[in-house]
Amino acid sequence: MALDDPHVIDRLQTKLLIDGQWVDGVAGTTIAVENPYDGSKIADVAEATAADVDLAVAAAQRAFPAWRALAGHERGRLLLKLADAIEADAANLARLESLDTGHPIRDCLSLDVPRTALCFRYFGGMADKIEGSVIPVDAGFLNYVEREPIGVVGAIVPWNFPLMFTSWKMGPALAAGNTVVIKPSEITPLSTLRIGELMLEVGIPAGVVNIVTGYGHTVGQRIAEHPQVGKVAFTGSTATGRKIVEASAGNLKKVQLELGGKGPNIIFADANIPAAIGGSAFAIFHNQGQACIAGSRLIVHESVVDQVLEQFVALTKSIKLGDPLDPETEMGPLTSRLHQQRVLDYVAVAKAQGAQVLAGGEAPEGAAFAKGCFVEPTIVRAKPGDRVATEEVFGPFVTVLTFKTDEEALAIANETDYGLGAGLWTQDITRAHRFAKQIHAGMVWVNCYKRVHPASPFGGVGMSGYGREMGFEAMREYTQAKSVWINVDAKIPPFYRR
Repeated sequence: MALDDPHVIDRLQTKLLIDGQWVDGVAGTTIAVENPYDGSKIADVAEATAADVDLAVAAAQRAFPAWRALAGHERGRLLLKLADAIEADAANLARLESLDTGHPIRDCLSLDVPRTALCFRYFGGMADKIEGSVIPVDAGFLNYVEREPIGVVGAIVPWNFPLMFTSWKMGPALAAGNTVVIKPSEITPLSTLRIGELMLEVGIPAGVVNIVTGYGHTVGQRIAEHPQVGKVAFTGSTATGRKIVEASAGNLKKVQLELGGKGPNIIFADANIPAAIGGSAFAIFHNQGQACIAGSRLIVHESVVDQVLEQFVALTKSIKLGDPLDPETEMGPLTSRLHQQRVLDYVAVAKAQGAQVLAGGEAPEGAAFAKGCFVEPTIVRAKPGDRVATEEVFGPFVTVLTFKTDEEALAIANETDYGLGAGLWTQDITRAHRFAKQIHAGMVWVNCYKRVHPASPFGGVGMSGYGREMGFEAMREYTQAKSVWINVDAKIPPFYRR
């Protein structure tokens, strides 16, 4: 096959990156990485173990003093070069991400790769702008606070957006002067490994970034418990987040968690209905619904629910499923067979609790889908309290609920332990501000959904975790405050005089 064939990638790294070298794991074992579209094996990547994590952390420790001492603008210069390299490698990275995850290639080209480059570019510009502060204190004393890097950061990246989440964690960590040991998901490690290659090519020093591909119960566990790791940044399930916290207790390391969500997406009677329908479809069906911020609960005013559902169902049924490497494909397969079954199991749960399936709910038929991990885009009309209205499905599965009053809409929106993202569709600006304040969420979108930018903090509350990705907030997450007191009058306090 020629390299202009979208199924072919011209660069494929499969080893661990430790101390600037691509190496096999200590155990010599590998993990098979499969294509979720047809079940074929893409590659065998090195399987890291706890011993490899120890080597990676040691390398990161050795690299830390020099990386920390490097002028901020020099660290930033390297991150800016990395952003340029990502853009130059965009076609290859997009094919790699699509092949590995099932993301439609058009989304990888228009969203995943550009957002990854933008994130590294943003934090490249931030590296020399980490400011401290001067605190007004007692006369005769100067008190200032400076921000210092933490040291070795352990980053654990999920399988749903591996390319983007790699940048979200490494961008601020490196800009702040930390070194990194990163574990991509064993399901989708290939784009993170390619970023590692680009980092070496642009001159990021050996040991500053180390990549260990392996399983969560071994590699992730060791990163979380390692006594020389100063911080763990984790994106994934709430259940795993709890385990990260428990494992981190040994050295009381800093922990940042971006976990699950059950996003309320409220359409009021005065909404621009066509805009709300299009935006709501993107909110739930982009990346096959495999997004923590997905608008998975569509909460519609009863006066417009029939109109909304008629158009929403029609749009949902028109979504083109297929080969993610086909530029015409709008929705690809889910990322694994196991996850496909999880989503289909939730359809059975919904039916058992009396919900009505309005669209989808099955694996599509036909030879084109026989080997892939597909689930049709699914709309289920349920009632508050149903499992599918409170539990995260994490797939192309939206639950429709209705309300009569604003108070009822708010109560339904907040009827979950999660608190990541939420959406509002209304022309009433007063209502929009009121709901934005009262909804239990870390992010609220008004007349849009799933907007993200490196300058805007991203994160949740409640069971959706704590800490923030991106923006100035991220720089605080990857640094620690040091308070310095200077006796400017050089007077000896009376108590100490002899």
